[in-house]
Parts: sequence; structure tokens; C-alpha cells
Amino acid sequence: MADCPINHHVKAVFIPVEDIEKAKEWYEDVLGIEGGEIQFGHLFVADMNGTDLVFDEMPMWRGENGELPTLSVPAIQFSSNDIHASYRLLKEQNVELVSEVIHDHFFVFKDPDGNMLMVCQC
Repeated sequence: MADCPINHHVKAVFIPVEDIEKAKEWYEDVLGIEGGEIQFGHLFVADMNGTDLVFDEMPMWRGENGELPTLSVPAIQFSSNDIHASYRLLKEQNVELVSEVIHDHFFVFKDPDGNMLMVCQC
């Protein structure tokens, strides 16, 4: 497959959100993600180290009744140098925690839109 025009690099990960401004504020407040820009009125591309993180109101992917699709399994993993400190931080910020720290290695939480996300000590 040496002639494949698709690069072996994940450029961006999309997170479905109901309200782009509220999502931007929550991720800034809770995870400290700062910088980036709103594009096309429904996307926010966050400044990240590595793969881009894109919050998207998903206008073309909504259900017939306008319902927003959510990540019902943890498809996105944030890294941490101290998993227990990360867990305590989110707990103190009243973030919905789905799991305790498992194997001293990772835990799962939800954003305000119900997307399940993971933090893993790497």
C-alpha cells in the first residue's frame, strides 16, 4: 500500500457539542485548553500539542429530530503525568466521573454534552 494517498497520521478528533460557545468555555475552565478559533459558525479548533481537537455542533450529522450524536464510549484519551491529581482536579470541579482511577492508570468522565472521555497516565 505504498501508493496510498492517505497519510498514516490522525490530524484531528471531533467532539460533538450542543453549543460551541458553552463547550469552548467548559473545556477552557475544566481542562485548561486555551486558544483556537471558531470556524464556519459551528466548529471550534482548539490549540493542542499534537492532534487537533475540534468541537463541532454537527449540523449535518444530527438525527431526524435534531438530536446530537454523542460519544457513548471513551473514544478520546487525554494524557496525564499524575492520574490521581487529574482525577482529584475533575472531581473538585464537579465534572461527572464515570469511573474511579482504574489500575492506577486511567479514568473516564463526561463533558456537559454527555460525551465520554478518558484521562490516562502516559
